[in-house]
Amino acid sequence: MRLETLAVHAGREADPATGAVTPPIHLSTTFERAADGSYPRGYFYSRVANPNREALEKCLAALEGGAAAAAFSSGSAATMTVFQALSPGDHVIAPTDVYHGTARLLREVLAPWGLDASFADMTNPGQVAQDVRANTKLIWAESPSNPLLKITDIGRIAEIAHEAGALCACDNTWATPVLQRPFELGADLIVHATTKYLGGHGSVLGGAVIARAEDGFFQRMREIQTLGGAVPSPFECWLVLRGVSTLPYRMRGHSENALKVATFLSGHPAVEAVHYPGLKEHPGYEVAARQMALPGGMLAFQVQGGREKAFEVAAKVKVFTRATSLGGVESLIEHRASMEGPGTRTPDNLLRLSVGLEHPDDLIEDLAQALG
Repeated sequence: MRLETLAVHAGREADPATGAVTPPIHLSTTFERAADGSYPRGYFYSRVANPNREALEKCLAALEGGAAAAAFSSGSAATMTVFQALSPGDHVIAPTDVYHGTARLLREVLAPWGLDASFADMTNPGQVAQDVRANTKLIWAESPSNPLLKITDIGRIAEIAHEAGALCACDNTWATPVLQRPFELGADLIVHATTKYLGGHGSVLGGAVIARAEDGFFQRMREIQTLGGAVPSPFECWLVLRGVSTLPYRMRGHSENALKVATFLSGHPAVEAVHYPGLKEHPGYEVAARQMALPGGMLAFQVQGGREKAFEVAAKVKVFTRATSLGGVESLIEHRASMEGPGTRTPDNLLRLSVGLEHPDDLIEDLAQALG
């Protein structure tokens, strides 16, 4: 079954009680036991399982081609649980330009707990291989990276992980299963902030981990999630599932618009650099062309004139909205370094764009007038 069909049908069936085509929202936190003490309908408490969460998990596993999925209350909760399923003393390798929230989790929360993390340039697989240790248990890939859109050869990183007896996890939030298939490239785990493109409308907070195999490691994540309670509400699951229905077509529109915007910016005299893997001058262009169906809806550009000029450009936009997050139908612009705060590695003149589904000419005209 093709992805467009899976996006509409996976995890969904007509409600057996009413025949409703749109799934109902099951808000109950508890479920009735049978007279013999069993739970014949398969549910007993919503922190453990819920029909809406189960439907979303089935859908996400089908979309990514995995064996099982776990939906979480946020992308950060999903990421945290992957690392918590390891043991104190284990070693993790993450990208030097990993999403700043992931870097903070590793440095500020998990390091005191006992997890050992090092950071490598994932665009250089040789460096990653050199950083492998006897206690390396997981290599974390993020491609495209946030916010510099660096491209990681996921297949090669997965090989390095497996040669070391470690797992390879891939944050696929920006690409989605429409544009990138990490399991086909060798990854063992795929992580999403479903808040972004999967939900697609800026109205839901959520995360997910999809596993290639429903093995002991996945069961350990499930146990941590259940005990810790990092679960999404039934309504949040319902919203993400609804958003997924249009995901394949939205991602094509986001990518088409972003390429046009990136092409415009690359020729503008007030722009110092454009970071977008759909441009042939991007250093990761060839890898991206090989492992991505399209280069996606995210891009970043650096403004001539430094931080002050970048803020000036962001202040002048009229169609773009100045806001964090990404993946919605509306276009967003953000000065990323000020959002990330102290310790950021992001250039001070960089603006990150989440290119939405407006007409691309309107977006280009808006940026043109803002750049002056």
